[in-house]
Amino acid sequence: MTTPDPRPYPYPTHPHPGSPYQAAPQYPVLPSPAPAQPIWSAPPPRARSGGVVFAIIGIVLGVVVGLLVLAYLVMALGVSTVATGAFLALVPLAIVLLAIRWVDRWEPEPRWALWATFLWGAAVSVAIALLVDLGVQVATAFAVPGGSPDEALAAVVQAPLVEELAKGLGVLLVFAFSRAHFDGPVDGLVYAATVAAGFAFTENILYFGVSLAEGGAVELGSVFVVRGLFSPFAHVLFTACTGLMIGIGARRGAGASIILWFLGGLAGAVFLHALWNGSLTFAGDGAIALYFLVQVPLFAGAILLTVFLRREESKLTRTRLGEYAAAGWLTPGEVDVLGTPAGRRRALAWARVQRPSRVGEVRGLIADATTLAFNRQMVVSGRGDVRRVQDEGALLQRLSARRSALLR
Repeated sequence: MTTPDPRPYPYPTHPHPGSPYQAAPQYPVLPSPAPAQPIWSAPPPRARSGGVVFAIIGIVLGVVVGLLVLAYLVMALGVSTVATGAFLALVPLAIVLLAIRWVDRWEPEPRWALWATFLWGAAVSVAIALLVDLGVQVATAFAVPGGSPDEALAAVVQAPLVEELAKGLGVLLVFAFSRAHFDGPVDGLVYAATVAAGFAFTENILYFGVSLAEGGAVELGSVFVVRGLFSPFAHVLFTACTGLMIGIGARRGAGASIILWFLGGLAGAVFLHALWNGSLTFAGDGAIALYFLVQVPLFAGAILLTVFLRREESKLTRTRLGEYAAAGWLTPGEVDVLGTPAGRRRALAWARVQRPSRVGEVRGLIADATTLAFNRQMVVSGRGDVRRVQDEGALLQRLSARRSALLR
């Protein structure tokens, strides 16, 4: 097919005052895209609705199961106790969601996918854990009349295995049914953290409610400090292992072998969860020392890893957009604007000076450019299917239209 004009829209000869864009430099414009593989060699894609359908089903399932879990909590604790627990549980939830938003800023995931994963964690994962716990209690009662499950064993073995498997399945389902929105480790981290945030929210309602019902305000205060302020990221840290491993598998183009990546991440999640529960169960007076000697360094390491992964995303974006600049779709100055954090801040600052609608236009351009870069990464690395090549054409059309509107 005929390759479209790589520079169909005029460049400004002089940048606007305060504009993040540079005047187009004098460099040879190639007659067709230059990178190793064709940038656009497929017909326009058909609409891809699998991810949206998955999200709708996931959200509906999460709401239905969530109502059942809520009914169970109300029956067990009462309306006022559950309401108090839910109000307090919003504090650690807000802390975690703000952190997730920071991690997800470079290449934001679709809101519908995040809602589906959050509800999976808050409702479906909790329901699975409750049902398994009930099954263990019933099995123990039949095996040993009048007996009850060993609490230490449940905390260190049963809870880590069941809860991490239930949460991890939510991340795995996103990979299976919304593959187009699962590009690498950061995506896995975001989805895992969102599932974990939902699970921790409901679990905190239960813990806060039980502590209030059994020990009053004093007991509730101590539990809130431990779970809500000292360890709001505990579940996030555990499940992040699963999400990161699935994300690495996604970056490497894993198909059915993603199960092996999932199991590897699940092993790490279970280990960290068991270590945390074991320190609370067996450490006694040394739990605080263990928290600062083990858990705090682990959390600090997770922060450093997250910063590193975000920088790698920025580097990848700039590299792939540079290929489009070499082919004439962008200018080198635009690559700096779209592919670096500082450039994006300049672009948004420029847009705010122009008019409010410009901010949305620039955000859209940034989002399309980032998606294009990650899509390109899958194509050039040989891990993308024909849909990725089709998506490239649609994204280039949209990117050119947005550039035209901004440069007009």
